[in-house]
Amino acid sequence: MTTSPDLRRLADPFPPEDVDWLPGVTTKDKTKALAFPYVKNAAIMDRLDAVCGPENWCNAFKSGPDGGVLCGISIRVTYADGTAEWVTKWDGAENTDVEAVKGGLSSAQKRASTQWGIGRYFPRIPQQWVPLDKRGRFVETPRIPAAFLPKGHQQAAPTPSSGDGGARPTPPTPRAGERRIVRTTGANDAERRARPQG
Repeated sequence: MTTSPDLRRLADPFPPEDVDWLPGVTTKDKTKALAFPYVKNAAIMDRLDAVCGPENWCNAFKSGPDGGVLCGISIRVTYADGTAEWVTKWDGAENTDVEAVKGGLSSAQKRASTQWGIGRYFPRIPQQWVPLDKRGRFVETPRIPAAFLPKGHQQAAPTPSSGDGGARPTPPTPRAGERRIVRTTGANDAERRARPQG
């Protein structure tokens, strides 16, 4: 028996603001794509901090086969008799086309976190076809069914695309002790920038 935190909590669903989406297979006319969810790396680290404590987990990276990268996520498990050991689970990914090293590290950590149950439910989310704009980006943020949201959590209405290659993320909810400063650009700001000087 362990006295470690309940590691099953690592597998809890994420709120929509911690989830991003990638377009997958498209229709022949390229107007819709299957939406594939993935969890943001910051949310993975926040989950590990919350469940294990920041001092009770760590990650390590090493070169994988064919230029890829492996990530190991280690969690300290403490037993009832007071002894403890580090348990590591590994997974890997290829380097990506854009920001190859950073993308490879990020993908490897996401895959290693799945070994601990983090985001492992994503393949069970029903597939959905989501409209694309002419540049192949989602027109609106895909929706997560209620069964795959944290208890008592509701997803806001779909939001339009941000135009940056993916769906516009839901603004993050500040965590305890955190403040967010948001600056919006109004019509007057745009007019001021467009106005000739002098």
